[in-house]
Amino acid sequence: MRGYFGIGVEGISKPMNVGNLLRSAHSFGASFFFTVNTDIDLHAMRESDTSGAFDHIPFYNYAGVDDLKLPRGTSMVAVELVEGAVELPSFRHPAQAVYILGPEKNSVSPEMLKRCQHVIKIPMKFCVNVGVAGAIVMYDRLISLGKFAPRPVKEGGPVFAPDDLRRDQIISTPNDRPFTPKAKR
Repeated sequence: MRGYFGIGVEGISKPMNVGNLLRSAHSFGASFFFTVNTDIDLHAMRESDTSGAFDHIPFYNYAGVDDLKLPRGTSMVAVELVEGAVELPSFRHPAQAVYILGPEKNSVSPEMLKRCQHVIKIPMKFCVNVGVAGAIVMYDRLISLGKFAPRPVKEGGPVFAPDDLRRDQIISTPNDRPFTPKAKR
């Protein structure tokens, strides 16, 4: 997959939520992780990070919105339930992106929203845990920008060509039946 992404939280107060999100960021291949305007115990964060993400991806802690430094050419994407936000399934992820989520019982600050080029929302009835929301966004990025076969029309997985063809070639078959190669003679 081309490009990169970072993910962070603003004003978060629960270290276990940060550790959980950091672990997910590590698992989904984030290039870096950051916090803005938060006073959390780094030791407590490590307790929920069972993957050792602190040893594998850079972690940045910024005092405020104005202190946040990002790589040139990066698009900021707020994840927030606000009017006018693009629903996640309809959003095209930037190749170079930074995703920012708000605190547990509040929203991404107006100052942070002004810095964002995009605002997205996860279509749901109410807010979920910040770690869950971040994981959903990262998963959506992975499946929409990753190199995966398209989903078949019917249930089940994609049907691949025989081994003598490229594995990434999908064979369309009558009635979406699985491809069965003929016996070699």
